[in-house]
Amino acid sequence: MAIILSLLACLSPAIAQQTVPDLLKSLADRDDLKSLKTVIVAQEGEVVAEEGYRGHRPSQPTNIKSASKSIVSALVGIAIDKGLLTGPEQKIAPILKSDLPSPADPRISDITIGNLLSMQAGLGRLSGPNYGRWVSSRNWVRFALARPFDAEPGGRMLYSTASTHLLSAILTKVGGKSTLTLAREWLGPVDGFRIDAWSRDPQGIYLGGNEMAMTARSLLAFGELYRNRGRTADGRQIIPDEWIDLSWQEHTNSRFSGDAYGYGWFNRQIGGEDVHFAWGYGGQMLYIVPALKLTVVMTSEQDGPSARTGYRDALHGVLANIIDTLKAD
Repeated sequence: MAIILSLLACLSPAIAQQTVPDLLKSLADRDDLKSLKTVIVAQEGEVVAEEGYRGHRPSQPTNIKSASKSIVSALVGIAIDKGLLTGPEQKIAPILKSDLPSPADPRISDITIGNLLSMQAGLGRLSGPNYGRWVSSRNWVRFALARPFDAEPGGRMLYSTASTHLLSAILTKVGGKSTLTLAREWLGPVDGFRIDAWSRDPQGIYLGGNEMAMTARSLLAFGELYRNRGRTADGRQIIPDEWIDLSWQEHTNSRFSGDAYGYGWFNRQIGGEDVHFAWGYGGQMLYIVPALKLTVVMTSEQDGPSARTGYRDALHGVLANIIDTLKAD
């Protein structure tokens, strides 16, 4: 018995000192994570560990799906800073007047930039079962604006990719360039940031909030920009500091998960820490944990939902394990 206790005493420190690289390697053996493609963990701007699974690599472009909504939000913040937009309270109808339905529901004049960012426009949802019908239409902007109202502008959250696509159309109009060109110009100074491919609608407007290809490393670079309060590693302010606060501020809540939602970002507690995260279909995740100076990217296969299957919760659990491991060091 004494020998067994002695062996356990020798083993327990090794167990307690599991490293993040060891943790990431162990994920390959988990049956609930078969869809996982890559994970990158960075703390204080330095990559602690990265791993690819089943032939995938963090340097390969992947469709980040709705995680791209956070990038659209960043572009809106920059556009406001540049004076191209006046702020979140600006009404969208005058900007998109050529695409408004006739006759239009008078409530369309109440929708603001902020409402689109926080998914509180009130227009009927064009995600989920309605998504295919929307992207099969001849004009996505007009189709979205013609949707009947399911809530009042500024009311309950109605998650809809059409809302961020309207923001892409607005950015195109006020910026005088495509959203992709604006992204490359405005976020170009961010070391490692790159959009490899992005789908467009029939009018050539880039799809705000979906079908954007980036590498996991590029998504990490974007996350680091937010973790650093909108500044690059060399101190250049790209996104206004106050826009970070507005983006992470709770404006509404998801009725599906209960998570708080800001301007293109979800908020919740994971591993005992306040976490801000971007989330895309299938399990495309960008997590920022400010208190630990931590940024984590996870990419996954895009062939299935992640919320109702429990897979997204499994990814949250992986982040909790990463947090626990870092705290134990």
